[in-house]
Amino acid sequence: MSAKILSQTYGKRAEHFDNVAAKDLLLTMERKKSNLCVSVDVTHSQHFLDVIDAVGPYACLIKTHIDIIEDFEPSLITRLQDLSTKHDFMIFEDRKFADIGNTATLQYSKGVHKIASWAHVTNAHSVAGPWIIPALASVGLQLGRGLLMLAEMSSKGSLATGSYTEATVRMAREHRDFVIGFIAQRRMEGVGLNASSDIVPPEDEDFLVLTPGLQLDVTGDHLGQQYRTPKEVVLEAGCDVIIVGRGIYGKSEHIDVQSTASLAEKYREAGWSAYEERLKKYSSES
Repeated sequence: MSAKILSQTYGKRAEHFDNVAAKDLLLTMERKKSNLCVSVDVTHSQHFLDVIDAVGPYACLIKTHIDIIEDFEPSLITRLQDLSTKHDFMIFEDRKFADIGNTATLQYSKGVHKIASWAHVTNAHSVAGPWIIPALASVGLQLGRGLLMLAEMSSKGSLATGSYTEATVRMAREHRDFVIGFIAQRRMEGVGLNASSDIVPPEDEDFLVLTPGLQLDVTGDHLGQQYRTPKEVVLEAGCDVIIVGRGIYGKSEHIDVQSTASLAEKYREAGWSAYEERLKKYSSES
């Protein structure tokens, strides 16, 4: 891991990025003192909005799966955007694009959800090959959007490892104007470099790393999810944003607003404390 990068504040690191979404996210993190992304994986509109309203004050980013909302109406997006303004968070639609370029472009810009029109950040698999990035960029860049590539996953037995991860990082390096970082379990700077690489990254290469699979004290579930603590992810692995879902709002269809807000604040505090500890550690090493 690069001490030069990890010794810098989020606000300072915003200077490394030309992409508008990356800059805005880092500055939001600095302003709110939050590196918490809440993954709102619920299936009804009112539940969706209630969770977001409860966790919004503590999150820098809200992660959505808009296609699982059973009673979706276009007005839901307006209400989501209103909450984004109210609570000063950005929106990340976890679409995981993985099709050929033309299809991915249509999925991003058209259809019922029109994701590019409201999601500041989205993501993609590299399995379809490198052309998926310029295809999505042809829609997203002009709107000030950013793309995360799925370099690693937190589920047990994931195939996103080794040469697949390395190829994903190499693709990202070729499109730094649109790719702002990765979904991963560790930092990606230096990954995938070899003597035959056409792209020579700068010495201070900087990608954002957003990491799912966090709990304060749980190590796994019966569906193959593996968990780590905020300290392990931010301080020890050097990741930037912690992604938490059920650990904050639970599994019930009815939200306990006070409990949800309290847990969101606990995760925000844990993530930010780990970040501050990281700054101290790497400032003394750089």
